[in-house]
Amino acid sequence: MKRSTLCSFAALAVAAAMLWAGPAAADPPNHRHGGAPSGHYQYDRYYPPRGYVTHQLPRYHHAAHYGHDRYYYGGGVWYRPYGPYFTVIAPPIGIGVTFLPDFYTTLWFGGVPYYYANSVYYARRVDGPGYVVTEPPGGDPERIEPPESAASEDFFVYPREGQDADVQARDRYECHRWAVEQTGFDPSQPEGGVSASDNAVRRNEYFRAITACLDARGYTVR
Repeated sequence: MKRSTLCSFAALAVAAAMLWAGPAAADPPNHRHGGAPSGHYQYDRYYPPRGYVTHQLPRYHHAAHYGHDRYYYGGGVWYRPYGPYFTVIAPPIGIGVTFLPDFYTTLWFGGVPYYYANSVYYARRVDGPGYVVTEPPGGDPERIEPPESAASEDFFVYPREGQDADVQARDRYECHRWAVEQTGFDPSQPEGGVSASDNAVRRNEYFRAITACLDARGYTVR
């Protein structure tokens, strides 16, 4: 075969490969190169805008499943995989989580507490442990608790044995429930669910208990 013919075939092959790979290699929609994305602040907490695309998840994140889809959440922000990227989204109504966001406000409607963070409402599950993303409740809140941090913001947990996100979420929740049972203190409740006079002591007992539980499961807690 002549050299010119071989060169022609090679050029066509390269062009076809570029066309085939084009969509995968292109930047995802709304991806911004350099600098921080424009977002919003809520109670002095910064949240990136929905639709923003990032190359990696926050260091401390959890996985959640809804139907056949997998989502991630961390720092009050929800993400959905987009090829090799992650898109900031509004979570689907009904998706369950084991932990509340790191920073939230408790709102009471009809005597029921709702937990609000980054324009998302959470409520306690009625069919099991944990919380669920819910529709905004109607009407004005009867009472608003000041913003508070969840237990996950008070310490950092490092997996020593390479536990994946699902295992970490399960261990964190199970140790949290065990610590609540042992101490009577629940950091997801206003004032920990105990009297103001007992708050400091019970809080310290809770953190000692959850630290011991997580350490026994192969985590370093700081």
